[in-house]
Amino acid sequence: MKLVYLMAICLGLSLTSTAQTYSPAAVEKLKSDALAEVEKNAVLGQQINDMLFSFSELGFQEFETQKYLTELLEKNGFTIQKGISGIPTAWTATWGNGKPVIALGSDVDCIPKASQKPGVAYHDPIVEGAPGHGEGHNSGQALNIITAIAMKKIMERDHISGTLLLWPGIAEEQLGTKAYYVRAGVFKNVDACIFTHVNSNFEVSYGDAGYNGMVSVKFTFEGQAAHAAGAPWRGRSALDAVELMNIGWNFKREHLELTQRSHYVIPDGGDQPNVVPSKASVWYYFRERTYPAIKKLFETGIKMADGAALMTDTKYSYEILGSAWAGHFNKPMAEATYANIKRVGLPSWSAEDQLLAKATQIEMKSQKIEGLAMKLDTIGLPYAVGMVNVGGRYMMAMGGGSDDIADVSWTVPTIVLGYPSNIPGLPGHHWADAISMATPIAHKGVVYGAKVEALTLVDLLTKPEIIIKAWDYYKNEQTKEQKYVPLIGDTDKPATFLNKKIMDEFAPKLKPYYYNPQKYKSYLEQLGITYPTVRPDQKEAIEKQGVKK
Repeated sequence: MKLVYLMAICLGLSLTSTAQTYSPAAVEKLKSDALAEVEKNAVLGQQINDMLFSFSELGFQEFETQKYLTELLEKNGFTIQKGISGIPTAWTATWGNGKPVIALGSDVDCIPKASQKPGVAYHDPIVEGAPGHGEGHNSGQALNIITAIAMKKIMERDHISGTLLLWPGIAEEQLGTKAYYVRAGVFKNVDACIFTHVNSNFEVSYGDAGYNGMVSVKFTFEGQAAHAAGAPWRGRSALDAVELMNIGWNFKREHLELTQRSHYVIPDGGDQPNVVPSKASVWYYFRERTYPAIKKLFETGIKMADGAALMTDTKYSYEILGSAWAGHFNKPMAEATYANIKRVGLPSWSAEDQLLAKATQIEMKSQKIEGLAMKLDTIGLPYAVGMVNVGGRYMMAMGGGSDDIADVSWTVPTIVLGYPSNIPGLPGHHWADAISMATPIAHKGVVYGAKVEALTLVDLLTKPEIIIKAWDYYKNEQTKEQKYVPLIGDTDKPATFLNKKIMDEFAPKLKPYYYNPQKYKSYLEQLGITYPTVRPDQKEAIEKQGVKK
């Protein structure tokens, strides 16, 4: 115990030696002011949210998003650095001086083929086949930016020491960048990180997040071309190698751990049927619960590629396109944040909001037709490693999705603040998840999330003991036995070529629909959408369920 306290004291010296002492009354005044300043920025939050929704840019191609956000932040006094970690669309925005340094991050990329008109409770794309924000990543930076602008004003007024560092999750859907940010030292001097992610309720947890880490790998096979009818015996099919690898992997699944998740697509299967494919590739995601298990799964994949190449007399190479650890989040920071969630509470949803939510749930055949969340979730505490809170019951995590914020969480004390801007019970990574994301549902969730984040920033800036405890938890619990080892190598580079072809096709088609906040109050108004737009049969189904509108 003495050692722990000594470490905490040493860690806290830089935070407390020149820090101002704040009475409970002073902290409460700052919190009240922060809430008021966030509310003043509500319109700006709506504009940022709707603007990013209209851009609909896939990972590594978020150029309009970068330009808009960095220009906005620069106008508000932040220092901008672009091209972080060799990624053209990555950036940081910094303001302030001294300790603590607090990073505010959120993803910005969207989903393929998820174009959808907001506020319409059935499939109605803005541009057929185009990408869209079917994850809701258009909202997080809106939340962070209006929080940062509000806190900057208060910190300047009251001469509060501290530095705010805003940053984007580029290509999160490919898990393509955050490990490179860590490698480049983006978080080297950061004391705490708050990451925001869209949700259908407020959410914050600590410890093992219950989801999988992952390595994203493309295997490319090379063989020999030949006339597929005239002299097929002279060919060595790279596509055969791809197919044999996939067959082998699918048989292997029976003998893999229950926690693994693995899936693939074939981005290159050859050119045309009458030519034996001399080149073909398959792109795998290997997901598991721990770093050693991810490595083992990856090594098994390499063995499959060895066997496929041997059977087809081809050769192969592989390229890592992305990676993520399994997340582990900070207990002291999560507890402080949850106290602020309880203070702010959920937004007041209108009858129109609930009608859209219930109609969408009916359209997507959700298990429950209950509309938007009316009760706060509990904090994810306390649970053992590998356990997750499912409907109030703690169950063993059997694997699932991945998020490269985990790499940041193993580098600096980090939490993920989920905020209520989406509709419960939807499939995820789907056009239906875009329905609410440029409507009053998303706008309210952004503002309420910003209020929670602003209150938490006040705590971190005025109560240095929270950050001291956060680092104590990080050093003596989280990383006591498991140390961070990147899944990327020293020579691996971000896969910045991904999605370029798709955006080259769709960006010109989406551009006429970019939001114009100088002319329209909302994106709904610009698109001429009546809010909400639901079909008569959806209304009838709601009435039959006996659910109040």
